[in-house]
Amino acid sequence: MPWCELSNRKRKRLSFWIELPILIVFALVLALLVRTFLVQTFYIPSGSMEHTLEINDKVLVNKLIYDFRAPERGEIIVFQPPPSWDAPPNEQEFIKRVIGTPGDKVVCCNAAGKVTVNGYVLTEPYLYAGNVPSSMPFSIEVPAGRLFVLGDHREVSGDSRYHLTDQSGTIPIKSVEGRAFAIYWPISRWAPLSVPAIFDGVPAAPRS
Repeated sequence: MPWCELSNRKRKRLSFWIELPILIVFALVLALLVRTFLVQTFYIPSGSMEHTLEINDKVLVNKLIYDFRAPERGEIIVFQPPPSWDAPPNEQEFIKRVIGTPGDKVVCCNAAGKVTVNGYVLTEPYLYAGNVPSSMPFSIEVPAGRLFVLGDHREVSGDSRYHLTDQSGTIPIKSVEGRAFAIYWPISRWAPLSVPAIFDGVPAAPRS
């Protein structure tokens, strides 16, 4: 075999081993950028969103979407709770469903025991079986720049209802870290987290 052909092979092998660490570093940097700015994983530590989200589920969170638009009713969001919510040390982030957006009038309960948003009755298909929409009454108007959030498992969810004396129990939009858009683990539970069609009928918030 010609000497030059052997030399070329050696150079190719050497080039591969030089390029491999660069490719690994590039992949790690790319993964870090994606995690930091685009998509984050979130572990479900409690039953407050059952049975939409089960304990130990892992979800994917879009961290970029709210840089371009505000959160919308029905979306499941990850956020940092206000200091007044007195979150446990191991729960620095919460995950809940958006029920009211700025200007919305959110009331519970009507004569049928349902939550209403701007007078529109929510028939909530995601509620934990056997739960009522709320065991405590409330009537609030969501302040500007804030959101009213509830868990799907209302009986165990520490959500906006328990903080009504603090800006109507709402959270600041700026505290929202992203939208949970899919369950990815365990694989047997993989599913997109879409907005229930019931929210399509909610009218716009009345003007002040």
